[in-house]
Amino acid sequence: MCGLIFLYIKMSSIQDQLLSTISQLDLSGGITPTLDFPADPNFGDFASNIALQGFAQLSAEQRQDLKVNSPRDLAQQLVAQLQEKIKQQPQLAQHIAQISVDGPGFINFTLSDEYLKSLIAQVLSQPDYGAGAQQLETRWEIEHTSPNPNKAMHLGHLRNNVTAMAIANLWQTQGIKVIRDAVDNNRGIAIARLMWGYLKFAHREDESVDKREDNSADKREDESADIKEDKRTTDLNYWFEHQDEWLTPKDKNQRPDKFVDELYLKASEDFKNNSDTEQKVRQMVVDWELGDKATWALWTKVLSYSYQGQEMTLQRLGNVWDKVWHEHEHYQQGKELVALGLKKGIFKKLADGAVLTNLEKYNLPDTIVQKADGTSLYITQDIALTKLKKDTLSAQKLHWMVGPEQSLALKQLFAVCDQFGIARLQDLTHLSYGYMSIKGAGKMSSRLGNVVYIDDLVDAVKNEVKTTMAKNRTDFSAEMLEKISETVALGAIKYSILKVGRMSPTAFDLDSALRLDGNSGPYLQYTYVRANSVLEKAEYQVGTNSSQELTQYRLNPEEKAILRHISRYPTLVQLASEACEPSKLANFQYELSQKFNSFYNKHQILTEDLTTTTFRLNLTQSMMQLLKHGLEILGIEIPEKM
Repeated sequence: MCGLIFLYIKMSSIQDQLLSTISQLDLSGGITPTLDFPADPNFGDFASNIALQGFAQLSAEQRQDLKVNSPRDLAQQLVAQLQEKIKQQPQLAQHIAQISVDGPGFINFTLSDEYLKSLIAQVLSQPDYGAGAQQLETRWEIEHTSPNPNKAMHLGHLRNNVTAMAIANLWQTQGIKVIRDAVDNNRGIAIARLMWGYLKFAHREDESVDKREDNSADKREDESADIKEDKRTTDLNYWFEHQDEWLTPKDKNQRPDKFVDELYLKASEDFKNNSDTEQKVRQMVVDWELGDKATWALWTKVLSYSYQGQEMTLQRLGNVWDKVWHEHEHYQQGKELVALGLKKGIFKKLADGAVLTNLEKYNLPDTIVQKADGTSLYITQDIALTKLKKDTLSAQKLHWMVGPEQSLALKQLFAVCDQFGIARLQDLTHLSYGYMSIKGAGKMSSRLGNVVYIDDLVDAVKNEVKTTMAKNRTDFSAEMLEKISETVALGAIKYSILKVGRMSPTAFDLDSALRLDGNSGPYLQYTYVRANSVLEKAEYQVGTNSSQELTQYRLNPEEKAILRHISRYPTLVQLASEACEPSKLANFQYELSQKFNSFYNKHQILTEDLTTTTFRLNLTQSMMQLLKHGLEILGIEIPEKM
């Protein structure tokens, strides 16, 4: 649960008017009224639990005085008060058709048809319908994705990125200034292993040795080549003077990040099985910290390949970072904070020289922040970075979009930051998420292998879309087919992630993700494209029904269902923002699409009657506006055609 509360009100919607009226009830003192949606639409459009909250606060004597034995009894009394207060507000009275009590004491409000019909004009006059009030002084930060620069980006990064971007977009709809950032862990032993992998396994002659290994007729020649190779790959200075002898991703016709990933795996195996290699790799870390010129040149080279590949993936996803924090720029500050923590008594030094936290009052296990040899750990840099963020970003709240395996580490980090006075615990939030996998062991799993890379997944889905579309849409040019297939594939993947609760595990299922008649991204995209084709056919321009026409117009059940759903949108977006839960919005969009398609299948939009046609075209446009707005929040684009 996100646990964030928005304390502002944009007094423009029916929801806000109802909340204001509820807050004036006799028993609402000290209670912050809220509105939710009834589980069953037949009970109404909005529900309040004010009676349940109020009853819990009443003493036995107060309950006796009021003659209420249950929350439901209290709800009946509050309904009478609400009816009187709403009568004193003529406009609100016209908008509420019924107030009723349901279940243990929920108070339900049903909107009038007149209000529902008036919604269309509200939506069409507000391109940002559903957004909250601008909060000029509110700035929040969210750290997300943060791929390590020694590997290509995989499935875990995908869910992190897609979810964090949607949450940030949700916050922005509520008027919050959002700073999106990432950490680049670009130093240390893992990066040194990558450097070693490039040095040892990417030499051009190494490729030729590998190729002739099984075919050489002269064993002595192979041994000589291996000896030459060993000397070459252990001499960093030789590489520095002969860099053109080493392969590039272009030479191997590989993406830069895949090139790096392959070398890192080879180096890791070599590091594990060869003590001499381990010693050399560890020396690279020392030489890097000492500023050795050749070591830094190799470091820069391999990281440039990694960054190039990652940027290709991130651009494809529509990623946004306002700031990237490179570890090599701030890691020394962590050691300075350890020294300060010892001086202040926040940390304690152990007999072997290691430095330990003191988190007993937080009910957390302690953790080492500096090893006995003076080496810093991840938490050391994280403390420094958190301080750097608070000092430079002017953000009231900091958020970490990180997997659940880091829960304890982040609690320890937050506690230490609280001890230092860097930030209060309540201003530091871990946004966790469930794991993602590929469903089953069928064609997708076999095609993608054990490690599922983001681009491989997108390409596999895109090829499925392209194959199907090429059969059904022979009128599409190759360029259009390519563009639409990419948009639909990304929409399918992103929506399959976002429709599931953030904390729930999810398994990507190709078949369900691409269904045009189910809860999928392409279904939502197709709904918009289908509706837009009607507007294009009608050469639609926004027009309005007169007040008399609206009064006389009788809503059919399908039109009413769409409008009731539209009425929920501002509240829904706010609830999704507060809960940091994009799935609320994703499933709202699915239900909106279902309701429109039900209407589309039962009724003609373009009729002989001008009043009916105008109303239904405007209703269609309103639905499209909300659908597009919601999909933009989710980071999903809509293709021109499908």
